[in-house]
Amino acid sequence: MSMTAAQMVAEATALLDNVTPQQAAEQAAAGAVLLDVREPVEWEQYIEGSIQVPRGLLEFQADPASPRHNPALDPGRRVIVYCRSGVRAALAGATLRALGFADVANMTGGFAAWREAGLPIADHHEGL
Repeated sequence: MSMTAAQMVAEATALLDNVTPQQAAEQAAAGAVLLDVREPVEWEQYIEGSIQVPRGLLEFQADPASPRHNPALDPGRRVIVYCRSGVRAALAGATLRALGFADVANMTGGFAAWREAGLPIADHHEGL
């Protein structure tokens, strides 16, 4: 039986630890990886220190067996995924779990919630 996109997101969200932006900031400071799965056109502003991998390339960069593997994506570390609002991040988190990442969280509300919480944001145009 097929699923709707909303059902897929709900199932993915249920698989993951869901954290607030404040919790994500604290956990990143303690060594968790922040993974931004937004598209490159959305990266003008970002969370300092995050790894930026578009959702469409995640499988290739997260899989240690892939020639395109990003070594910053270590299946042994906690990874907190975010996108603009949290939907793509939930699906990306489920993908990471399927690839063997055991400790994956979705940042509830995504980048928009991070910004609304007044947490620090970096800008690719700063210093130009």
